[in-house]
Amino acid sequence: MTYVTPAHAASPLGFDKATYTWTDKIFITIVAPDFDFDIHSIDEIGNDSFNPVKISTRGHTLDQYKLVETGPSTGIFTGEIILTGFCHDADGNTNTGIQSRNSSECNIGDDTNPRTEPSQNGGPTNGFLEADNDDGITISFEYTENETVLGSAPIRWSVGEVQWLETSYPAIGTGIIRVIDPDMNLNPEAVDNLVIDVWSDSDAGGIDLTVTETGEMTGVFEGTVFFSTTNESSGSRLLIAKGDTVTAEYEDNTLPNPYTISDEIDVTSTSIIGTVVSPLERASLDECKIVDSFGNTLGGVSVDQQIQITCDLASGQDKKQQFTYLVQIKNSDDVTVHLSWIAGTFLPGQVLSSSLSWIPQTPGIYDATVFVWENIDDPTPLTNPVSLTVNVN
Repeated sequence: MTYVTPAHAASPLGFDKATYTWTDKIFITIVAPDFDFDIHSIDEIGNDSFNPVKISTRGHTLDQYKLVETGPSTGIFTGEIILTGFCHDADGNTNTGIQSRNSSECNIGDDTNPRTEPSQNGGPTNGFLEADNDDGITISFEYTENETVLGSAPIRWSVGEVQWLETSYPAIGTGIIRVIDPDMNLNPEAVDNLVIDVWSDSDAGGIDLTVTETGEMTGVFEGTVFFSTTNESSGSRLLIAKGDTVTAEYEDNTLPNPYTISDEIDVTSTSIIGTVVSPLERASLDECKIVDSFGNTLGGVSVDQQIQITCDLASGQDKKQQFTYLVQIKNSDDVTVHLSWIAGTFLPGQVLSSSLSWIPQTPGIYDATVFVWENIDDPTPLTNPVSLTVNVN
């Protein structure tokens, strides 16, 4: 924001935000004690050609816009205008859109943000001004013939966010989804709505969910999904099963640079139906030991003797889980001499025993480390590794 402050008693012109979006309501304040002409009444500034207030975006202007004193003898003058946006399919739905107040040629669906034509001599609350997606707002007050107070702020789109309010939900219950996108506050004098996609592992088609703005100018939208394990998806009800991942997706069609006006991105968020298990608690690894081919625990091992590195594995989840059981053996020089693995799938709560064989070729002290990963291509650990010392005679 830039200012030119006269030598009189005026303060810089003030905005209520540092940055605006294309359909914001803008509150303006100018402190000008010299224009408090009558200490017993409410004075006005800006609505004449001698000391005009001019409000402009890069392509449109409101001239001689009236601001009104906040009270007798305050010397503080305020007003507001509403940015009207421009003709653009804001929600990606050809049946809706936003139409500029200044345009009669916007044919994107319905006019979801109807406005009157902007007044050139309005104020303090009836000003409408068209704005672009990458624009700026400039307000000037001609304090005297040679002195002007000036303020400006950028007008920018932003990337929206979507989030489930909880990381997990019970199978019979509800989930709340929040979308944060100030660009979709299309009418700052009303509560807006938008539609997002929601689906589950059990119903990939899912539902179209309407989320509602939490207030007239918040740009924050919330909606409730009702989960069901028995009834098909309909309205705001979503068919799920225990262990499902549920996904919410918001299509953002109002993106900042370097995106173009025709670009869109899908913003997603997921939650789990059932208990969320921390990454290293999705399985447990116990009773790891060195045994012979008959299952007998070995204290010492001989060269060319086949041994088994065996552990008890247990699922820590209430859903299926792929896993890879991997054994790495290193010698005393920290060189890997053996690496092997097997893959499988845990059933919910399953306990099983896994083992891999090794035949040592030379004597020495070896370190055998057991890992449990999701799979060999995605070495995400399901539990902490366990190490065993193997003495080969």
